[in-house]
Amino acid sequence: MTTDQSRPPLRVVLAKPRGFCAGVERAIEIVERALERYGAPIYVRHEIVHNRRVVELLREKGARFVEEVSEVPPGAVTVFSAHGVARVVESDAAGRELHVIDATCPLVSKVHKEGQRYAAKGYDVVLIGHRGHPEVEGTMGQIPGKVHLVANVDEVADVSPTDPDRISYVTQTTLSIDDTRDIIAALKARFPAIVGPDVRDICYATQNRQMAVRALAEAVDVALVVGARNSSNSNRLREIGEAAGVRSYLVEDPSDFDLSILYGATSVGITAGASAPEELVEELVERLRARFSVSVDSLEGVEENVQFKLPPELTGPHKGASDLARIAVKAR
Repeated sequence: MTTDQSRPPLRVVLAKPRGFCAGVERAIEIVERALERYGAPIYVRHEIVHNRRVVELLREKGARFVEEVSEVPPGAVTVFSAHGVARVVESDAAGRELHVIDATCPLVSKVHKEGQRYAAKGYDVVLIGHRGHPEVEGTMGQIPGKVHLVANVDEVADVSPTDPDRISYVTQTTLSIDDTRDIIAALKARFPAIVGPDVRDICYATQNRQMAVRALAEAVDVALVVGARNSSNSNRLREIGEAAGVRSYLVEDPSDFDLSILYGATSVGITAGASAPEELVEELVERLRARFSVSVDSLEGVEENVQFKLPPELTGPHKGASDLARIAVKAR
């Protein structure tokens, strides 16, 4: 058995902030409260957030995850994920008389409203985001009219608006100011009349976590990002660490993490994507303790105290799912 004295020392530095953002916390709480109020099963379209541990725990409690609303029994209680959905999905759910509880992050909903507002004024909308991401698909499906998806500066040259003087832009929430700055500059250079939201509308959690990773990279030899491989913001955190000059790795499951990667390192930084629970960070630290004599420090960082309201279906007087479905049908 290895003794503490024979383990090489390793300083572990935790980023702040890290892990769950307010939108993710709200989405998970929506599913949990829906299960308590209406009973299992509750159907969830797509992963509620991009994290396997979170999805598995909710599945154990009675959540059933589906890819499309066509897989949900008519009239069932159904939750839309934090990433948001297109209008056609809302229409399909209404056609099946599903009782929908919308867990779309309020910041994503804000982007939808901004895009709709521009479209209503006759503007083409440029959406800056990652092709194929659920949030991007939902946002494109929420904006009537012409939407141009741009993922990088090179794609700005491919944008052909109906009227170059009536063009606007919005951004995927899991991109930061730094992620979008060059693209917005290229858009403004090509279309001087383009309009878009203030930089203050960028997701606070994305920006804060990226700033924390940059600070972390200055203090450690290796950076570890706890997060899912299909998590846009987690992958971006790893890329930022790498760009800052430190070896950076995505850790989806601490139990599978190859500790030999840390050979020669004396300090390791740990952060977590916005959909990764703190328990995974704790498990990773314990895994490091199996090989190293670990000391743990935390960086100073932004204190987040943002909270989003829950939907009224979960906070108002209790009604059975069948009653709520009838109310929803009557309202339409």
